[in-house]
This record gives sequence, structure tokens and C-alpha cells, in this order.
Amino acid sequence: MSSDIAIQAVQAGADALGLMFYEPSKRHLTLDQALGICEKVGPFVAKVGVMVNPDKEYVKAVLNRVSLTHLQFHGEESAGFCGSFGLPYIKGVRVSDDVDLLKYESAYSDASGILLDTYVDNLHGGTGKTFDWRRANYGGRKPLILAGGLNPANVIEAIKTAAPYGVDVSSGVEVEGVKNLGKITAFCRNALVH
Repeated sequence: MSSDIAIQAVQAGADALGLMFYEPSKRHLTLDQALGICEKVGPFVAKVGVMVNPDKEYVKAVLNRVSLTHLQFHGEESAGFCGSFGLPYIKGVRVSDDVDLLKYESAYSDASGILLDTYVDNLHGGTGKTFDWRRANYGGRKPLILAGGLNPANVIEAIKTAAPYGVDVSSGVEVEGVKNLGKITAFCRNALVH
């Protein structure tokens, strides 16, 4: 994501920007790229550092360079690890048939939110695949962020079904792996209507 696209996403209505610090991801940002984005978007936009099983020193290195407002963890990080950096964090869970979402939420009791994504073996998000959104109605108490295969065409139905606090999109607003302003604008418009 370029800083221009980030600014345009905010102008379209995005409340938060996810900055990917997971090197195997095609959306991975260098510290300089992330710094450039954070410097150009306004102060009321959440800047979320997205990570998968990072080591503590890497997280500290990111935080020393980039002014993030939140961390988002998508691996097997412990609650103690996630909460050890002095920032609010969101814990991602890949939804499969055998995951007990209430137990998961309880295990991360200090998380500021729980993000539900689609389980795909050996992948930690960004798959473009949906899960049964009715699983979001599990009776949890944390703010729920819905992810996994969302796009401008299905976000209205997803919100109606899951009633999340927020929605998260990446591949659903891309064309050939590049963020597309038209898709971002359509996604935000549809998400904000509901």
C-alpha cells in the first residue's frame, strides 16, 4: 500500500489502516514504507501493525520507528506476549469448525478486540475466502472485527449477518494484487451504509 492509497482510503471512510509486518506476505511493508504512510495520514486514523508470530525484538524495532496506535496478531502468540508492548492489541483467530470462540476470547481477555478470519491451512489471512458469518454470533463481549473474503459486493450481507463492530478488507479491494481506489471507495460506502 502506498501513502497515496492510504490517504485515499481514509478519505473514502476507512477508520484504520493495517500495516503488514509479516515478511512472507505479498503486502509486507518495510519500516520506511510504513513510516511514510503513518506520517501522511491524519491523527484520528488508527495505524495498526499486523504481525504473525513475531519475535519480541522485531516488534520493539517496529515500534521504535513507526508510530502505531494498535497491534494486531494473527499467529499463535500468547496473551502475555500480545499485551507486553504497551499498546492496545487485536487478536486474530482463524475460524474453523473446531475453534471455540468464547474460549478463545477468554484466553485473550485483555485484547481490545477479536478479529475473525477464515481458516486456511498454513496461511494466516489474506486468502480472499469467507467463512460462515453466523459464527460471529457466538455471544462474545469483545468488539468483533469481521475479516476473510470481504469485498464491496458482500460486505452489506456480512454486516447484516454478523453485526460486527468493524470490518477488515485487503484482497477484496485489490486488482491483480494492487489496492484499487474504486473498490476501496465502494467497500467503504457499502460498509458505512449499514
